[in-house]
Amino acid sequence: LAGTVAEEPRCTVERADASLTYSLFLQRYGGPGTEPRRGPGYSSGAPRGLTGRGEAFRALCTREKLLAAFGPFPVRLSTANTYSYRKVDVPFQDRLPSPGSASRVPPDTLYFFGDNNFTEWGPLFQHYVPPPFRIPGTSPAYSFGIAGSGSGVPFHWHGPGFSEVIFGRKRWFLYPPDQTPHFHPNETTLAWLQHTYPSLPPAQRPLECTLRPGEVLYFPDRWWHATLNLDTSVFISTFLG
Repeated sequence: LAGTVAEEPRCTVERADASLTYSLFLQRYGGPGTEPRRGPGYSSGAPRGLTGRGEAFRALCTREKLLAAFGPFPVRLSTANTYSYRKVDVPFQDRLPSPGSASRVPPDTLYFFGDNNFTEWGPLFQHYVPPPFRIPGTSPAYSFGIAGSGSGVPFHWHGPGFSEVIFGRKRWFLYPPDQTPHFHPNETTLAWLQHTYPSLPPAQRPLECTLRPGEVLYFPDRWWHATLNLDTSVFISTFLG
């Protein structure tokens, strides 16, 4: 699937560069009064694309560095569908084989995200420089992921946070909390994009944008969102709970 899934014609998520100040971020997107409060000490704003930082962390996430540090460690792969609870445990080196090795990679409907062993992966997370913004009353939790081209997560919602792409490209689709998207909960994002998205009237289409390496997206509390990896992607999310 690499290279066969297109980016959106036009990114409709507002963008900001790294000069955005914390006070302005809270005022526009995370502070009281921007929208009705949806949790303790914060309210939801609009999705926000932020140009990122973190070249040192990116250097630690190359195929060679990850294999050297975590190759034999087990990782847990999950399905991307809402109704599936399938989990598969494999050595990390089988999920990210070195060039020229025999690949025993499971199908790319399985992906590595969220089920991180912090004892083993903690040293890597210590080098991550998260976005310099917090929602009052929350604390961050990191989830590191690797996913193949064509994989992704169907529409769902949860609390606020950030998602940063380290390698590859990840296409995002977002709806506000009061606009439930039309989707089958056991259908992949790729199937939704191919079968449902083309028939949506312009007014019913989501906000969307493709994140490239070094870019960060802020997703507010309870906003519906789905993702589609356009390439094999390495990414990390900061959940504000």
